[in-house]
Amino acid sequence: QVEVAESGGGLVQPGGSLRLSCSASGLNFDFDDYAMAWFRGVPGKKREGVAGLSWSGTTYYSESVKGRFTISRDSAKNSLYLQMNSLKPEDPAWYYCAAARRTKFRPGEWWVLLQRDSWVDYWGQGTQVTVSS
Repeated sequence: QVEVAESGGGLVQPGGSLRLSCSASGLNFDFDDYAMAWFRGVPGKKREGVAGLSWSGTTYYSESVKGRFTISRDSAKNSLYLQMNSLKPEDPAWYYCAAARRTKFRPGEWWVLLQRDSWVDYWGQGTQVTVSS
């Protein structure tokens, strides 16, 4: 069983920055076995995949955050991060860390995870980001 837990959400002004963290734990958890992603959502609406990181280190971003957000990981700490810069009024949401086993993806198509949240194997509880002046 794998557990993921987010932290780092909060209130930030428009144009500001925030860094989210995700701690992954579990027996024999290894980033080499998973595609990792950050989703965001608000109650009653479908979650949007905004950033993904494959087991080999390839990244993928949605158009809504490309150039502003950066996903990264520290394998030694089993931690995933989302650096969010130039935050906009449309960015507030609950942000969720997600992990999906690499075995379900066809070669080169791991990024589809961001469009299919049903493929996620493990979700965190979410951390809330608010953008307001």
